[in-house]
Amino acid sequence: MGLSSQREGQKAEFLRQAGLADAQRVALAGDASTRSYERLHLADGTSLILMDQPPKAETAPCPPDATPEARRAAGYNALARLAAGRVDAFVATAAWLRGQGLSAPEIVAHDATQGLAVLEDLGDGLFALLIEAGQDEAPLYDDAIATLVSLHAAAPPSILEAPGGVAWPLLDYDEVALKTAGDLLPEWLPKLRPELHFDDAVVAEWEAIWAPIRAHGAAGASVFCHRDYHAENLIWLPERLGPARVGLLDFQDAVRAHPAWDMSMLLHDARRDVSPERETAALARYFELRPQVDREAFLADYHALGALNIARILGIFARLVTRDGKPRYAAFMPRLWTYLDRCLADPSLAALKGWVDANIPPGARR
Repeated sequence: MGLSSQREGQKAEFLRQAGLADAQRVALAGDASTRSYERLHLADGTSLILMDQPPKAETAPCPPDATPEARRAAGYNALARLAAGRVDAFVATAAWLRGQGLSAPEIVAHDATQGLAVLEDLGDGLFALLIEAGQDEAPLYDDAIATLVSLHAAAPPSILEAPGGVAWPLLDYDEVALKTAGDLLPEWLPKLRPELHFDDAVVAEWEAIWAPIRAHGAAGASVFCHRDYHAENLIWLPERLGPARVGLLDFQDAVRAHPAWDMSMLLHDARRDVSPERETAALARYFELRPQVDREAFLADYHALGALNIARILGIFARLVTRDGKPRYAAFMPRLWTYLDRCLADPSLAALKGWVDANIPPGARR
């Protein structure tokens, strides 16, 4: 039996045990991850979502007590503190989010060993699709900010727990993980743009610029961070109240991080243009709802960590194109360079702007 046939048998048996053997299954569009999804149409007209995360498709996640050396030996997921798609990470994180009154999917059934779960279907109202169809983006972003404020007001636990004994550690987005993020650009961008060459001295300068930014970001790791908080992972649920109007997806890689990180994910969205005006309005909304926040200090952190996040995504997209044969991700990169220019307009990032201008000519920023 081939691997695909074997996996199909596992899914069928899992659904049978969950009482869903007769559900009509329809595959949903995938993303850059190793997960896949199907919509399950039930006889009563309702629907659920089947999440399929093959358990050995990725390198291991990071043990809470792993040293930097052990993380390097374990691979990228451990270095970056990614959950490796683990179903128990999704289940535990979903339970905590729902406990905060937020709209993560309810878990109908799961088998972490096999990497399978059946989830509540929150519908197709993705922010990105609604905006593309002409819906006013302002109330959507306002509610996305309100949900972030709710997350930032909650004390993040060390362990996320769900019924049935499921638990997952909420680790800090520490200096090792932030360095792993920043190192992606100098490693992978020259593979996509062969005209670029970063010698040892150039890479050392890059490292020296980022070291204090990473230290500050790690020291500010104080809130629950969704980590992939953008318009393709947020679902509009207008019938719900308050922050619960924003349905949350793809949160299994959650960490404890600086509050500016998810703001960057939302407003430096690689897949859709967020205008300077929308960015300004969203930040103003955040400060309105969190008046205790030092606006000037937060904006400095937002620009610095935002620049790091953008560099990370540029490196990931260069890797997806060159290593993984997914050329469509190159089309997102010009947008990211535009966002980076916005961040680099902050005078406190003059050294980073100088590095970019000296080592990545405008023709390579495409």
